[in-house]
Amino acid sequence: MKEIIFEITSDEVDGGYVASALGYGIHTEGDTLEELKTNIRDAMSCHFEQPDEMPKIIRLHFVRDEVMTA
Repeated sequence: MKEIIFEITSDEVDGGYVASALGYGIHTEGDTLEELKTNIRDAMSCHFEQPDEMPKIIRLHFVRDEVMTA
């Protein structure tokens, strides 16, 4: 596998960011984007036990919700 995609959303309750890998049970969070990136790499290392199984590219897909009044 060459690539894995993480969906990134803002944690509106606690602040910071939440990341979930699409198609995998990998989830993590961080207070800042730098902390989130570090936590994603750590979560990847835990999920993929063999280095050759780990994707070479991590794509971050940022999702933003916007609420408007009618």
